[in-house]
Amino acid sequence: MKKNNNILLGHGSGGKLTRRLIEDVFAAAFKNDLLAPLNDQAIFSLPTGRLAFTTDSYVVNPIFFPGGDIGKLSVCGTINDLVVGGAVPAYLSASFIIEEGMDIDELVLIVRSMAETAVASGVAIVTGDTKVVERGKGDRVFITTTGIGVVRDSIDLSPSRIRPGDAVIISGTIGDHGIAIMTKREGIEMDVPVESDCAALHTLTRDMLAIATDGEIRAMRDPTRGGLATVLNEFAGSSGTAIAVREDSIPVKEAVKGACEILGFDPLYLANEGKLVAVVAKGPAEKVLSAMKKNPLGRDAAIIGEVRETPKGKVLLETSIGNTRIIDMLSGEQLPRIC
Repeated sequence: MKKNNNILLGHGSGGKLTRRLIEDVFAAAFKNDLLAPLNDQAIFSLPTGRLAFTTDSYVVNPIFFPGGDIGKLSVCGTINDLVVGGAVPAYLSASFIIEEGMDIDELVLIVRSMAETAVASGVAIVTGDTKVVERGKGDRVFITTTGIGVVRDSIDLSPSRIRPGDAVIISGTIGDHGIAIMTKREGIEMDVPVESDCAALHTLTRDMLAIATDGEIRAMRDPTRGGLATVLNEFAGSSGTAIAVREDSIPVKEAVKGACEILGFDPLYLANEGKLVAVVAKGPAEKVLSAMKKNPLGRDAAIIGEVRETPKGKVLLETSIGNTRIIDMLSGEQLPRIC
């Protein structure tokens, strides 16, 4: 008789099955000294400095996609939320809501992906939680991750620091994640498949902050849900400035352009999971761009526009045919369950 290898409601009961799941799946993959006692908390010391603290939940569908999976995405996404604030990520927590009937082998793949990504990023997953819901009350697995990082005192990144004349930089091609998810979800086969850009950006932000003196980088943000257009609108609104970008300067893969034309999407609004947008003082912008291009995660980085005084709070797109139009923040949901 074949052994049942699926999640049971008993895995969420707090008893023997729960303990076995935690020890065999989670503790085995996330193994570190802080997690090993399996206490209800992790107690640790942090280097001197200010703390960055963030949390996010991941419900992406499908849970496995070209270039990643929900586990890798959850770790990268939380690390990126820390590093665009100038933090060095240190510790993560991970909580799982698992649907009854999920194949444990799939869960193992996801957890191993999280562990590999965390180790490669120099962070430790030190605490977490597991809950099981009835069949049909979830969608295989949802993950919530929380992260803590340390920010040195001299770093102050905020959209409120953006000034007219500053340069706007994108770290690479946009729309890759959104198209990878959509084509996988809908079973669309493309001549040139698109992979998600899912990646942790800690080395890229490290290189940028190392080359720039204090204050030269005004703000950074990762353009996930709502894409590049939404981040630029957030920057313009928070700083009371206008941001003008050039359509021809924004890097977009030809395969993504083609998919957008077929599916009716605008790459400016598509989610990205391994890119950042930075606003940098005009003078040092080129040296920051050069540092980014030397990092594999920034090899396609480009200066795409500038900050202007007016019209305040607006984002302008200078099109390839010479027109200028206003780019609004995303209204509604272009692609649901993208992360």
